[in-house]
Amino acid sequence: MTLHPSPTVLNVDRRVLTRRSSITRRRSFAYSNRAGYAFLAPWLIGFFVLTAGPMIASLYLSFTNYNLFAAPKWIGIANYEALFQDPRFLQAAQVTLIYVFVGTPIKLAAALAVAMLLNRIGSGGGFYRSAFYAPSLIGASVSIAIVWRALFSAGGPIDSILQFFGIDIGGWVGNPDLTMPMLIMLGVWQFGAPMVIFLAGLKQIPHELYEAADLDGAGRWRTFTSITLPMLSPVLFFNLLLETVNAFQVFASVYIISGGTGGPAGSSMFYTLLLYLKGFTEFKMGYASAMAWVLLVFIGFITLIYFRSSRSWVFYSGGDR
Repeated sequence: MTLHPSPTVLNVDRRVLTRRSSITRRRSFAYSNRAGYAFLAPWLIGFFVLTAGPMIASLYLSFTNYNLFAAPKWIGIANYEALFQDPRFLQAAQVTLIYVFVGTPIKLAAALAVAMLLNRIGSGGGFYRSAFYAPSLIGASVSIAIVWRALFSAGGPIDSILQFFGIDIGGWVGNPDLTMPMLIMLGVWQFGAPMVIFLAGLKQIPHELYEAADLDGAGRWRTFTSITLPMLSPVLFFNLLLETVNAFQVFASVYIISGGTGGPAGSSMFYTLLLYLKGFTEFKMGYASAMAWVLLVFIGFITLIYFRSSRSWVFYSGGDR
């Protein structure tokens, strides 16, 4: 005689198995979460200790009178009010804006031009890519700034070459009218990073588009404006945003070339240099913290403008503008 379990017993067994399976899944999920957090722990610790913590502290200090040697004293928004009444602050903001919005487009134009040339090179392309990218590996280091200052000083190689052609400038470093062009050239010279990104974007453009344009009789300029730029617009937007943010933060080269003074006549008094002088020379750390937060908010505002404007000129393949 064969005994069959009743439907009630079967339902109980199914509920027990379902409950056990659910418990097992939860345990597996919790274990995976712990493993993930364990791998993220070094980054999280670094972020909260080295980034978020100092940012919160600087936000508090921006509302205080703090000189590094005494306890901070709360003064409200007095630092922010003093900022916009300080002629050196306004001058530094003007100098920085000129550098950012003149130097960045020139740097990107040079990077794109070289990338388009390298995209046409067959053999030997790797060597040229490495050669053009090398200055970006060095970055805005102290050694490069020292060399750059020596090149453009009075009696330096650049000055000697110009004198050979009958142009006597007397050095770029001490000339207020030539300091900014010299610094912009230093920034443009390090166009390797955006160049590599442009080159990668150019290689992703379908060659069939150029063949169709050639069959239609489109010239080089029409091909560039109607195919290359639209297809490259996401990469251009990325480079524009990245280089703009980096330009606002330039410091080492300006400090070395100007000797830490922002001279001559304030022509190289960049925002970051004035922030450093206020915080670590004049010991107005509360004032410097306020400057840092004004810079952060302004960069965020510029970034927002870029993202809003990108809707009208950035084209993503397979989608709308």
